[in-house]
Amino acid sequence: MQKKFLDIFTDILSSVREPLMILDADLKIIKANNAFYTSFCARQEETEGVLIYNLGNGQWNIPGLRELLEKILPENRVFNDFKVEHSFDVIGPKIMHLNAIRIYNDLKKVELILLAIEDVTEKEHYKRNLEDIVKERTTQLVLEKQKTEQEKRLTEKAFNEIKVLKKQLEDERAYLKEEIKLEHNHESIIGHSDGLKYVLFKVEQIADSDTTVMVLGETGTGKELVARAIHSNSSRKNRALIKVNCAALPLNLIESELFGHEKGAFTGADRSHKGRFEIADKATLFLDEIGELPLELQSKLLRVIQDGEFERLGNSHTIKVDVRIIAATNRNLEDEVEKGRFRKDLWYRLNVFPITMPPLRERKEDIPLLADFYIDKISRRLGKQIKVIPQNVINALLNYHWPGNVRELENVLERAVINSSGPKLYLADDLDRSCRHLSKDLKTLEAVERDYIIRVLEKTHWKVSGKNSAAQILGLNRSTLRARMRKLDIVPPKRFPFDCQ
Repeated sequence: MQKKFLDIFTDILSSVREPLMILDADLKIIKANNAFYTSFCARQEETEGVLIYNLGNGQWNIPGLRELLEKILPENRVFNDFKVEHSFDVIGPKIMHLNAIRIYNDLKKVELILLAIEDVTEKEHYKRNLEDIVKERTTQLVLEKQKTEQEKRLTEKAFNEIKVLKKQLEDERAYLKEEIKLEHNHESIIGHSDGLKYVLFKVEQIADSDTTVMVLGETGTGKELVARAIHSNSSRKNRALIKVNCAALPLNLIESELFGHEKGAFTGADRSHKGRFEIADKATLFLDEIGELPLELQSKLLRVIQDGEFERLGNSHTIKVDVRIIAATNRNLEDEVEKGRFRKDLWYRLNVFPITMPPLRERKEDIPLLADFYIDKISRRLGKQIKVIPQNVINALLNYHWPGNVRELENVLERAVINSSGPKLYLADDLDRSCRHLSKDLKTLEAVERDYIIRVLEKTHWKVSGKNSAAQILGLNRSTLRARMRKLDIVPPKRFPFDCQ
């Protein structure tokens, strides 16, 4: 059989242009065609009877070839397109495709192996260089299109938009869907009092820089509006202001919300999640109620502020971001530092440029303007037409202490609009009585706040959240209200659970 096959090989395949070889079962060369000797500059007398991977004084000592022929080939009848890349002593570096087929004898044992070799060096080099060719041609086309100044501007604008928005567009869109329900997104800061003018002056001073800002003030004074005003007047105004309320998030989720997590980082993490810092890259991040941030996360926040670096939960890869930080708190963070509840170094990093929003009782000249604004807004929403605000209503608004500040004012006015059936506004709240009650035992701001929250809770039968609850009346998030209750040591009577709904 072997002789017959060799005769066929000699008569027919010797004229084939591709190098062909016949190996015996021990991988020794029996015969090769003229194309092989020509392509590899080999001689017949130095080839026949030699192991293929010892051919030519070692020039066929190709990594992987021996393993291919000794291990892979015996397991397969046909092995196609095994690519080898090797620098031969005589013919230099080559890339070859090998095709092998086994030939069996009558006893079903391998007797011969036919090995075909194709030199694909030029094809492979062309394939590998194709990307560079495409890039070079693309560059030429771009340069041709940039012959005029207008085309240059359009190209630059498109490039910047793609570079800046491609990665973050979907994340920001998802975030904005959550934020769209916030009614104050497009409101401006209303008033003409000296205290408010000073706040606006400081906003104008700092807006166009990337300096970290700390907005201080009591609950309900409009600290978020200050943050939005700074962002709207900054170079980052074309991006969304990203907001995180540190008091509204559960402790086990706040790190994930800030820094993101990978799939499987914790129970329930069924997909990867980008944190607010990643979404706010090249934009502004507003950290509301920063005083509620857990101590164990403060060091991670400090690192982002200092170096612009952090890692997602479940991933050691460092992410770099360019985020402008605006923080806000109603706490005295210096006291928190003294009590060991807030890091001193983080406080120094945040308090670079403080802006204090004055309480409503210190800018009472703004109350009539605020009342007009909210009454008009609420009336349109409720389909009512309130045209007259009696002087006694204005006086009651001016004389009230407003422990809940502007947020409380809006709630009082909404109840008044609901209570008014005609064009004249009638208050639903007895503010004179509330003011007299407060003045009896007013000692500190916290005492006023604690007393007021307790009275509202009693009025709602200690219902913290939901419809007609204390949180709704006070205009607070339920998590914020519960946090204030813990801070002010407000404990419900035994007959009421703390989490009354």
